[in-house]
Amino acid sequence: MKKSNFISVNEGFKCANCGEENPPSDQTCRNHCRKCLFSLHVDKDIPGDRESTCKSLMEPIGLDQNSKKGFIVFHKCQKCGKIIKNKVSSDDNAEEITKLSQKPNYAA
Repeated sequence: MKKSNFISVNEGFKCANCGEENPPSDQTCRNHCRKCLFSLHVDKDIPGDRESTCKSLMEPIGLDQNSKKGFIVFHKCQKCGKIIKNKVSSDDNAEEITKLSQKPNYAA
């Protein structure tokens, strides 16, 4: 049975890609590194469930803008290929966000 509720998990972490220490977000649940924008494939069905067995790095591959949520980063798992969308935080690296804006839009 697929779950449908968002599970709020807002905790700090050390980035597995670049080593940056990331504190909890003051805006939303932090799920990617504020420096390099990489994430980990930890959620399976819904944000916050932490039920994925993959646990691989997720590379930021694109950017979109949502009228209600603001900018959205698309992450692709380097192991299984799953694509997950994540909201941009105000303290995310602006230079990396700009680089992503030059890539194809992955919005479906």
